[in-house]
Amino acid sequence: MSTRNLRNARAGTTEPTWVKWSLISIALGFMFLFLLLPLAAVFTEAMRKGLGAFLEALKEPDAWSAIRLTLITAAIAVPLNLVFGVAAAWCIAKYEFRGKAFLTTLVDLPFSVSPVVAGLIYVLMFGAHGWFGPWLQAHDIKIVFAVPGIVLATVFVTFPFIARELIPLMQAQGTEEEQAAMVLGATGWQTFWHVTLPNIKWGLVYGVILCNARAMGEFGAVSVVSGHIRGQTNTLPLHVEILYNEYQSVAAFAVASLLALLALVTLLIKSVVEWQSEREQQAAAELSPEAPR
Repeated sequence: MSTRNLRNARAGTTEPTWVKWSLISIALGFMFLFLLLPLAAVFTEAMRKGLGAFLEALKEPDAWSAIRLTLITAAIAVPLNLVFGVAAAWCIAKYEFRGKAFLTTLVDLPFSVSPVVAGLIYVLMFGAHGWFGPWLQAHDIKIVFAVPGIVLATVFVTFPFIARELIPLMQAQGTEEEQAAMVLGATGWQTFWHVTLPNIKWGLVYGVILCNARAMGEFGAVSVVSGHIRGQTNTLPLHVEILYNEYQSVAAFAVASLLALLALVTLLIKSVVEWQSEREQQAAAELSPEAPR
């Protein structure tokens, strides 16, 4: 077999080299046009009036309030989705029961429902004229146009991320190791902490990263339930919208650049997690007794 045929066999394709480079060029051009160029524009506009104007926009009390609310929302929503995601993935991957397909469909529901519709659902339930609105008003409990509504909407739109990362991973791993641990006398919690969790840790970290990124950047659902109360119920994306609508473009792009930086940090952490996971998988494959020597 020639060197070229050997390379094609390893790549799984017989297409000529120019096809490969054409596809690479198209992919890189698409990324530059729709990802890198807009990202560069955000930072360029943010620094258009200098570093002083940039820092002044971030030091504004309303901006700090938006940053604080965004972090609080993510700090509540991500742990809740962590518990739900692990429980749902464990249930779907490890057990067979009637209604399993329906539960899997429900996990994917936020992917198919518009975030704006999700926000309207909470307004319908907890708004002043909603199902529970009169009772909430009578007991002076605020859900909609307050922090609890923002958290609920964020939890709804982000809860599939962790579960969807773990379900295929746990299904592929099977139940043999858990069964062996239980045969050796391990309890359910011991099996989870010492067998299941180490096997899914990188998928879990990956899901948490994606969930956190979506929680901090969510706009549609939060916009509906927040009420846009400046300094109280505006998260970072909503604060960017208000500044831009008020023609404070430098301040808007400055706050947007902060969200962009958070996204870049998220991508960096994601890459590190994937690299570490691949290293562990490669090390495990080399130590496997079935590995070729």
